[in-house]
Amino acid sequence: MNTPVYDFLERYAGGGTVRAHMPGHKGRTPAECGFGAAFPYDITEIKGADSLYESEGIIAESEKNASALFGTAATFYSAGGSTLCIQAMLTAVCGKGGSFICGRNAHRSVLNSCVLLGLDPLWLYPDYEDGSVVSGKITAASVEKAIERYRDKNPACVFITSPDYLGRLAPVAEIAEVCHKNGLPLLVDNAHGAYLAFMEDSLHPVALGADMCCDSAHKTLPVLTGGAYLHAANERFVPELKRNMALFGSTSPSYLIMASMDLCNKYLAEDFRSDLAETVKRVSDLKKRLVHLVVPDTEPLKVTFYAYSCGLRGYQLAEQLRGNGIEAEYADETHAVLMFSASSAEEDFSKTFFAAERLMCPRILLRPPQIEITEAVRAMSPREAFFAERETIPAEKASGRIAAESVTVCPPCIPIAAAGEIIDENIIKILKMYSIFHVNVVQ
Repeated sequence: MNTPVYDFLERYAGGGTVRAHMPGHKGRTPAECGFGAAFPYDITEIKGADSLYESEGIIAESEKNASALFGTAATFYSAGGSTLCIQAMLTAVCGKGGSFICGRNAHRSVLNSCVLLGLDPLWLYPDYEDGSVVSGKITAASVEKAIERYRDKNPACVFITSPDYLGRLAPVAEIAEVCHKNGLPLLVDNAHGAYLAFMEDSLHPVALGADMCCDSAHKTLPVLTGGAYLHAANERFVPELKRNMALFGSTSPSYLIMASMDLCNKYLAEDFRSDLAETVKRVSDLKKRLVHLVVPDTEPLKVTFYAYSCGLRGYQLAEQLRGNGIEAEYADETHAVLMFSASSAEEDFSKTFFAAERLMCPRILLRPPQIEITEAVRAMSPREAFFAERETIPAEKASGRIAAESVTVCPPCIPIAAAGEIIDENIIKILKMYSIFHVNVVQ
């Protein structure tokens, strides 16, 4: 597969052209450094380089390559992560001031989009397990129930997150069937699942019936941080997406990010499937060897420890792994999450196993935190709350106050209280569990 963006940058970097244009480094670094090799490839929208949001040349060609690889009606690049893709998707479907059904385990970028667009999120609460607010089970039946409940509010779509941060995969095909039966498009935040399109049997949302989804390419593929895909399976949304991305995205998107996505296309077309299959096997074998410590049935590239099963808190487990040279993706009170990819070395897995085997586990078995995640009471819209006068107060004194912005577990930026919701004693209990001791509230 060709790499038009990278090839252009390679020619330009070695062409000896006087760079009387941005950026200011002019392809040179002011001092010797290991990063210096990247500077000659960092350019702006000069002649021949195309333009991300009005792409007709090399970027458009590269995006068509990606679309063919993922099997979509259209695929567009984002140099602003999945956040930009989510903003563009919701703009395309909801417009300004509409409502949509949304799984409560959504990323903060969804709530920020609600503030920017004046949208009304109609929450679908997952079936939470293991005392965590960042992961929960959403089924086709629960989606259908939500559609019926909110029918009089005329939701524009259903929005879910799959995989979620602890690695739970939603039954996307079944949910898509329910959505389409009720005349609603399905949008999926697939930030952690770009690789799913290249499994032996594709588990990618587009292949399973989603109308649009976003993939954070940088999370699981060899792409620089900030690189993401916006995929459309439904042709009717395609004409608006670039326009929507331009509304929220930087007018100076990184060519380094786009070049890394361009090069990734070639890898996806050639060696990625076999490398992925080998990595999936290694992760599966690691899970089997650590079956007494990990959560079963998580996505193929995540190893999720349920820390309480070995008498530790998630933070403690992650700290012990860190002491043995393993840096986790995420840890909280109850869990620690490791993410692998096709770029993980073989020795990474043996090192992880031996580190996990050396965990210092006390004999006392911890009891899961008894938290009750109840449906929040909304006093203001997210937009009204965000732009209201605010003050910062201790979380323990916030009972009865209105959240002025979404209070999230970060990472993964999942809301405990969304902007405009009333903070109650149960929410305060959850905030303390996640070591959140101050909140912004409406004055």
